[in-house]
Amino acid sequence: MPQKPKPLDDTESMAHWFGMELRNWRRARRISAEALGVKVHLSGASIVKIEKADRSCNAHLATALDDALDAGGALRRLWRRVEEDADKRRADADKPINGKGASSAATAMEGRRAQAAGMPDTDPLDFLNRSLSSMERRAFLAAGGIAVLDPASFGDLIRETVHAQLPDVVRPEDLEQVRAAAENHASWDNLYGGGGIVRTAAFGQLAWAQGLLDVTCPSKYEAELFTVVGHLAIVMGASAFDAYEHGNAARLLDFGAQCAERVGNWHLRAFALNWRSRQAIWCGSSDKGLTYADMGLVRADRLTPRERAMLHIARARAWAKIGNQQETLTAIGQSDEAFSLAEDGEDASWLAYYDYAQHHGDTGHAAFDIALLPGQSPRLAIERLETAIDNHADAYVRSRALSGTKLGTLTMATGDPQEAVCIAHRALDEIGQLRSRRAVTDVQDLARASAKYAKNSEVAGLRERIWRTVPAC
Repeated sequence: MPQKPKPLDDTESMAHWFGMELRNWRRARRISAEALGVKVHLSGASIVKIEKADRSCNAHLATALDDALDAGGALRRLWRRVEEDADKRRADADKPINGKGASSAATAMEGRRAQAAGMPDTDPLDFLNRSLSSMERRAFLAAGGIAVLDPASFGDLIRETVHAQLPDVVRPEDLEQVRAAAENHASWDNLYGGGGIVRTAAFGQLAWAQGLLDVTCPSKYEAELFTVVGHLAIVMGASAFDAYEHGNAARLLDFGAQCAERVGNWHLRAFALNWRSRQAIWCGSSDKGLTYADMGLVRADRLTPRERAMLHIARARAWAKIGNQQETLTAIGQSDEAFSLAEDGEDASWLAYYDYAQHHGDTGHAAFDIALLPGQSPRLAIERLETAIDNHADAYVRSRALSGTKLGTLTMATGDPQEAVCIAHRALDEIGQLRSRRAVTDVQDLARASAKYAKNSEVAGLRERIWRTVPAC
């Protein structure tokens, strides 16, 4: 004789309250745990575990459950309370036992940085001296990074170590160390994404590099000093963007651009403004993104063909998000024309990533957005994305995975779902290796595009794999 389910205790925690409400709504709708699980791509046992607060939930899943049960937003709203309660508990746990607050942020740097016209007045690493917000903690955890180790707790240690190890005078080997740090960080970022150890490991490196701006520097090394420090800041800003740390990303990219302007390095400035443009577009500010790209092209005569191509693609992506097909195609054409003039050996090392595959991937991403407009053909986007996937080297796993996910989504939306499944599985093989919030967002778009074919067995298998790879879907 089956036993009655154990009564739930909604007083134990907000998660238990959520679980009880979920069960109440399920019973009110006369739906079994197994049937509800089918609707949200979980097993019935997982639904029961959520009801008992034995399995974690998240905002995306809470929304799916709310929709499946037609709860009118009740479960979505209650889940926000669960998150707020978890944040409060975490904040209480973080409070110092002796009642003393954290150390204040370091004062503005003096010396050489203070003399630099156009440089920021605040320490670009002052985020090491603050506690992470609740939203940042959740974002870090969702990316699989090391968010539980608050960088603020290491601020004093990093500063003490940096000042103890700085040279008395900037030497060529110091510049080489910063250059190597930037190149290594960019390599790791391309291979693994911006989350996890990649970005965390660079905190101390940037603090040390920034410290060199306070050290006596022979005039013959000054331009190179600001260039390598700015390059490292931009690479870190790009990683922060990929990890959805958008505030830090913007500040790091701006700092890099200002370093470039301090010594008149138009190439580094273009690199920084390209990333600033892409971040703004990704965050929904296409007009601002277009402005950053246009700023980068103000003196196009001083840029290499690849740099011009890179910035024209940023313009294309902005116009595509705005929904202007003609301007998008014009910008893609300008980018193609500039790229056709590129020659080996004329670009700085930081533009090594921008090769044939990257160019086709970036133009493919712009074409993707206009392909989804009513009455538009997906052919250009498909051709560009396929070329990118076929030509990306293994060192650029994230770029290849992002193009693969876009191609799978586009094929699912406009073509053959069976073909889309094959494309998507190849992309998921690589996305599982990454710690990239951008990749997660693209996979969520793929999941939404596949929903209309959910009854197809192969598509259903893909959706199950998406859930396992990216639980937030």
